[in-house]
Amino acid sequence: MSNAGNGELDFGDPQDQRKPRIVPPAAQAAARRAVGAAAGIAVHVAALDWQSIADELNSHGYAIIPGLLTADECHDMAAHYAHPQLFRSRVVMSQHGFGSGEYQYFRYPLPSMISALRNALYGPLAAIANRWHELMDLPDRFPADHADFLARCHAAGQQRPTPLLLEYKTGDYNCLHQDLYGEHVFPLQAAVLLNQPGTDFEGGEFVLTEQRPRMQSRVEVVPLKRGDMVIFAVNHRPVQGTRGIYRVNLRHGVSRLRSGSRHTLGIIFHDAT
Repeated sequence: MSNAGNGELDFGDPQDQRKPRIVPPAAQAAARRAVGAAAGIAVHVAALDWQSIADELNSHGYAIIPGLLTADECHDMAAHYAHPQLFRSRVVMSQHGFGSGEYQYFRYPLPSMISALRNALYGPLAAIANRWHELMDLPDRFPADHADFLARCHAAGQQRPTPLLLEYKTGDYNCLHQDLYGEHVFPLQAAVLLNQPGTDFEGGEFVLTEQRPRMQSRVEVVPLKRGDMVIFAVNHRPVQGTRGIYRVNLRHGVSRLRSGSRHTLGIIFHDAT
């Protein structure tokens, strides 16, 4: 990662970065069975084109990773929702003004797939997060290893795990919000859609809004298919303006589900108070 003297968002020479590899779903599933799902996730994440991901995050505040989980992995992950022993708490959104639908936070120890995703994604994202904080003149910097960042959270009293499963039925939605949870906030998070749009449900689009200073909010509808992951800014990101870098606030939510059932895995890297 290089430092851009003119304040532009620069993560180095794209020629030096790994090129994306398209892995057919059947081959991906076979490889995961051979080495184990958690180990397969780590290999998959390491092989991603992180320069392109950084470019998308810099330009739009989000990046899509197609087909990160296989169909079987999505089915198995969604099935976790029916096993309350895996979770520390359940939230009914309507009781708190959050929308309609519900979600559950996993307890420690996390399922191996979720732990593998959290650990594998954190390192490359920490490099992007540090660059963002540098550009926005924010003091916090993030260690390269997720365990070290969690130790910082836990020392400050943020000890409750934040990965979660969300469940939506017909008519449900999620109001625009930010997942902050305490003093220590990692500025990027991820979500994986576990059902197939147009087959399992209609509606329920993932939505981002961006509020720039003295401007109307900008809305982005993020197209996702089953198994796709979206990485996005938690609360704010740097944007290059005519007078230098400025900070924009982001919120995310889910539009009303018109029919069917929709599950999402949320990966948040900081823990909660």
